[in-house]
Amino acid sequence: MPTPIVLVAEDDAAIRDLLTHHLQRDGFEVVAVADGNAALRSARELADVVLLDVGLPVIDGLEVARVLRRDKHDVPIVMLTARSDEIDRVLGLELGADDYICKPFSPREVVARVKAVLRRAGKPFTSRASILQFGRLQIDESAREARVDGIDIKLKPREFGLLLALALNSGVALSRRALVERVWGYDFAGDERTVDVHIRRVRRKIEEQHGLPPMLQTVHGFGYKFMRA
Repeated sequence: MPTPIVLVAEDDAAIRDLLTHHLQRDGFEVVAVADGNAALRSARELADVVLLDVGLPVIDGLEVARVLRRDKHDVPIVMLTARSDEIDRVLGLELGADDYICKPFSPREVVARVKAVLRRAGKPFTSRASILQFGRLQIDESAREARVDGIDIKLKPREFGLLLALALNSGVALSRRALVERVWGYDFAGDERTVDVHIRRVRRKIEEQHGLPPMLQTVHGFGYKFMRA
Protein backbone atom coordinates (compact mmCIF):
# COMPACT_ATOMS: atom_id res chain seq x y z
CA MET A 1 0.00 0.00 0.00
CA PRO A 2 1.52 3.41 -0.96
CA THR A 3 2.60 5.63 1.91
CA PRO A 4 -0.07 8.29 2.59
CA ILE A 5 0.95 11.83 1.64
CA VAL A 6 0.05 14.54 4.16
CA LEU A 7 -0.17 18.09 2.87
CA VAL A 8 0.90 20.55 5.57
CA ALA A 9 -0.43 23.99 4.57
CA GLU A 10 0.89 26.39 7.20
CA ASP A 11 2.51 29.81 6.77
CA ASP A 12 4.42 29.71 10.07
CA ALA A 13 7.73 28.06 9.16
CA ALA A 14 8.43 26.81 12.70
CA ILE A 15 5.03 25.09 12.98
CA ARG A 16 5.32 23.76 9.43
CA ASP A 17 8.73 22.23 10.16
CA LEU A 18 7.56 20.81 13.50
CA LEU A 19 4.56 19.08 11.93
CA THR A 20 6.66 17.82 9.03
CA HIS A 21 9.20 16.31 11.43
CA HIS A 22 6.61 14.48 13.54
CA LEU A 23 4.62 13.19 10.56
CA GLN A 24 7.74 11.92 8.79
CA ARG A 25 8.95 10.30 11.98
CA ASP A 26 5.66 8.40 12.14
CA GLY A 27 6.05 7.16 8.58
CA PHE A 28 4.05 9.62 6.47
CA GLU A 29 5.27 11.38 3.37
CA VAL A 30 4.86 15.13 3.70
CA VAL A 31 4.43 17.95 1.21
CA ALA A 32 4.70 21.34 2.95
CA VAL A 33 3.40 24.62 1.51
CA ALA A 34 3.02 28.16 2.87
CA ASP A 35 0.06 29.74 1.03
CA GLY A 36 -3.44 28.99 -0.18
CA ASN A 37 -2.66 28.76 -3.89
CA ALA A 38 -0.01 26.12 -3.28
CA ALA A 39 -2.36 24.32 -0.88
CA LEU A 40 -5.10 24.10 -3.52
CA ARG A 41 -2.81 22.67 -6.18
CA SER A 42 -1.15 20.13 -3.89
CA ALA A 43 -4.47 19.07 -2.34
CA ARG A 44 -5.86 18.36 -5.80
CA GLU A 45 -2.82 16.56 -7.18
CA LEU A 46 -0.96 14.85 -4.35
CA ALA A 47 -2.51 14.72 -0.93
CA ASP A 48 -4.23 11.85 0.87
CA VAL A 49 -5.03 14.14 3.81
CA VAL A 50 -4.65 17.91 4.35
CA LEU A 51 -3.57 19.83 7.44
CA LEU A 52 -4.93 23.26 6.59
CA ASP A 53 -4.16 26.45 8.52
CA VAL A 54 -7.08 28.86 8.56
CA GLY A 55 -4.84 31.93 8.33
CA LEU A 56 -3.00 31.17 5.10
CA PRO A 57 -1.91 34.10 2.92
CA VAL A 58 -3.19 34.68 -0.64
CA ILE A 59 -6.22 32.40 -0.12
CA ASP A 60 -7.19 31.60 3.47
CA GLY A 61 -7.75 28.06 4.67
CA LEU A 62 -11.52 28.37 4.87
CA GLU A 63 -11.69 29.38 1.22
CA VAL A 64 -9.33 26.54 0.25
CA ALA A 65 -11.65 24.06 1.99
CA ARG A 66 -14.72 25.63 0.34
CA VAL A 67 -13.19 25.38 -3.15
CA LEU A 68 -12.07 21.79 -2.66
CA ARG A 69 -15.52 20.70 -1.55
CA ARG A 70 -17.24 22.76 -4.27
CA ASP A 71 -15.10 20.93 -6.83
CA LYS A 72 -16.01 17.54 -5.29
CA HIS A 73 -12.53 16.78 -3.93
CA ASP A 74 -13.12 14.44 -1.01
CA VAL A 75 -9.59 14.54 0.45
CA PRO A 76 -9.86 14.55 4.28
CA ILE A 77 -9.19 17.99 5.79
CA VAL A 78 -8.01 18.82 9.30
CA MET A 79 -8.21 22.55 10.00
CA LEU A 80 -5.55 24.28 12.13
CA THR A 81 -6.26 27.66 13.69
CA ALA A 82 -5.23 30.07 16.40
CA ARG A 83 -8.85 31.20 16.61
CA SER A 84 -10.81 29.78 19.52
CA ASP A 85 -14.27 31.18 18.74
CA GLU A 86 -16.91 28.52 18.31
CA ILE A 87 -18.23 30.21 15.15
CA ASP A 88 -14.88 29.68 13.40
CA ARG A 89 -14.86 25.99 14.26
CA VAL A 90 -18.44 25.57 13.13
CA LEU A 91 -17.79 27.41 9.86
CA GLY A 92 -14.77 25.22 9.08
CA LEU A 93 -16.79 22.06 9.68
CA GLU A 94 -19.74 23.35 7.67
CA LEU A 95 -17.39 24.05 4.74
CA GLY A 96 -16.41 20.38 4.72
CA ALA A 97 -13.50 20.00 7.14
CA ASP A 98 -13.34 16.57 8.77
CA ASP A 99 -11.70 17.75 11.99
CA TYR A 100 -10.54 20.94 13.70
CA ILE A 101 -7.53 21.60 15.98
CA CYS A 102 -6.86 24.84 17.84
CA LYS A 103 -3.36 26.17 18.46
CA PRO A 104 -1.32 25.62 20.51
CA PHE A 105 -1.50 21.87 19.97
CA SER A 106 0.52 18.75 20.66
CA PRO A 107 2.21 17.37 17.52
CA ARG A 108 1.34 13.88 18.75
CA GLU A 109 -2.33 14.86 18.84
CA VAL A 110 -2.12 16.14 15.28
CA VAL A 111 -0.59 12.87 14.08
CA ALA A 112 -3.32 10.94 15.92
CA ARG A 113 -6.02 13.08 14.30
CA VAL A 114 -4.50 12.51 10.85
CA LYS A 115 -4.61 8.75 11.41
CA ALA A 116 -8.20 9.01 12.65
CA VAL A 117 -9.48 10.87 9.58
CA LEU A 118 -7.67 8.39 7.32
CA ARG A 119 -9.40 5.51 9.13
CA ARG A 120 -12.78 7.20 8.71
CA ALA A 121 -12.01 7.66 5.02
CA GLY A 122 -11.30 3.93 4.68
CA LYS A 123 -7.52 4.39 4.42
CA PRO A 124 -6.15 3.11 7.74
CA PHE A 125 -2.43 3.66 8.23
CA THR A 126 -0.10 1.76 10.54
CA SER A 127 3.23 3.37 11.38
CA ARG A 128 6.03 1.54 9.67
CA ALA A 129 9.49 0.76 10.93
CA SER A 130 11.80 3.74 10.60
CA ILE A 131 14.59 1.58 9.11
CA LEU A 132 14.32 0.20 5.57
CA GLN A 133 16.65 -2.62 4.57
CA PHE A 134 17.61 -3.44 0.98
CA GLY A 135 20.40 -6.00 1.09
CA ARG A 136 23.55 -4.18 2.15
CA LEU A 137 21.78 -0.80 2.00
CA GLN A 138 19.99 0.44 5.11
CA ILE A 139 17.94 3.64 5.15
CA ASP A 140 17.28 5.02 8.63
CA GLU A 141 14.46 7.55 8.50
CA SER A 142 14.73 8.70 12.10
CA ALA A 143 18.49 9.26 11.95
CA ARG A 144 18.30 10.57 8.35
CA GLU A 145 21.16 8.27 7.41
CA ALA A 146 21.82 5.82 4.58
CA ARG A 147 24.27 3.07 5.46
CA VAL A 148 26.11 0.43 3.47
CA ASP A 149 27.37 -2.49 5.56
CA GLY A 150 26.42 -0.45 8.64
CA ILE A 151 28.55 2.59 7.71
CA ASP A 152 26.94 5.99 7.11
CA ILE A 153 27.67 7.08 3.52
CA LYS A 154 27.13 10.76 4.35
CA LEU A 155 24.32 11.74 2.00
CA LYS A 156 23.44 15.42 1.99
CA PRO A 157 19.84 16.32 3.04
CA ARG A 158 18.43 16.57 -0.51
CA GLU A 159 20.23 13.39 -1.57
CA PHE A 160 18.79 11.52 1.40
CA GLY A 161 15.34 12.95 0.72
CA LEU A 162 15.39 11.70 -2.86
CA LEU A 163 16.61 8.25 -1.87
CA LEU A 164 13.96 7.97 0.85
CA ALA A 165 11.11 9.18 -1.38
CA LEU A 166 12.01 6.60 -4.03
CA ALA A 167 12.67 3.77 -1.57
CA LEU A 168 9.32 4.32 0.16
CA ASN A 169 7.66 3.78 -3.23
CA SER A 170 9.79 0.87 -4.39
CA GLY A 171 8.91 -0.18 -7.94
CA VAL A 172 6.80 2.94 -8.55
CA ALA A 173 7.96 5.52 -11.10
CA LEU A 174 7.95 9.06 -9.68
CA SER A 175 8.14 12.06 -11.98
CA ARG A 176 10.78 14.75 -11.56
CA ARG A 177 8.04 17.22 -10.58
CA ALA A 178 6.71 14.85 -7.89
CA LEU A 179 10.23 14.40 -6.52
CA VAL A 180 10.84 18.16 -6.50
CA GLU A 181 7.61 18.75 -4.56
CA ARG A 182 8.40 16.02 -2.04
CA VAL A 183 12.05 16.97 -1.45
CA TRP A 184 12.43 20.68 -2.29
CA GLY A 185 8.85 21.76 -1.68
CA TYR A 186 6.14 23.12 -3.95
CA ASP A 187 7.60 26.64 -3.94
CA PHE A 188 10.94 25.55 -5.45
CA ALA A 189 11.56 27.81 -8.45
CA GLY A 190 14.59 26.06 -9.93
CA ASP A 191 14.95 23.61 -12.80
CA GLU A 192 13.48 20.13 -12.32
CA ARG A 193 16.71 18.78 -13.80
CA THR A 194 18.36 19.45 -10.45
CA VAL A 195 16.85 16.06 -9.58
CA ASP A 196 19.14 14.45 -12.18
CA VAL A 197 22.22 16.04 -10.61
CA HIS A 198 21.33 14.80 -7.14
CA ILE A 199 20.44 11.31 -8.40
CA ARG A 200 23.88 11.06 -10.01
CA ARG A 201 25.48 11.95 -6.69
CA VAL A 202 23.44 9.33 -4.83
CA ARG A 203 24.31 6.69 -7.42
CA ARG A 204 27.99 7.56 -7.12
CA LYS A 205 27.96 7.27 -3.34
CA ILE A 206 25.96 4.03 -3.24
CA GLU A 207 26.69 2.14 -6.44
CA GLU A 208 30.13 3.31 -7.56
CA GLN A 209 31.84 3.85 -4.21
CA HIS A 210 30.38 0.80 -2.46
CA GLY A 211 29.75 -1.63 -5.31
CA LEU A 212 26.01 -2.05 -4.85
CA PRO A 213 23.94 -3.09 -7.88
CA PRO A 214 21.87 -0.36 -9.62
CA MET A 215 18.80 0.55 -7.58
CA LEU A 216 17.90 4.03 -8.83
CA GLN A 217 16.59 3.46 -12.32
CA THR A 218 15.86 6.17 -14.90
CA VAL A 219 12.38 6.23 -16.44
CA HIS A 220 13.23 8.05 -19.65
CA GLY A 221 11.27 11.22 -20.30
CA PHE A 222 9.58 10.98 -16.89
CA GLY A 223 11.64 10.49 -13.73
CA TYR A 224 13.01 7.67 -11.58
CA LYS A 225 12.07 4.57 -9.65
CA PHE A 226 13.75 2.51 -6.93
CA MET A 227 14.20 -1.20 -7.64
CA ARG A 228 15.27 -3.68 -4.99
CA ALA A 229 18.62 -5.31 -5.73
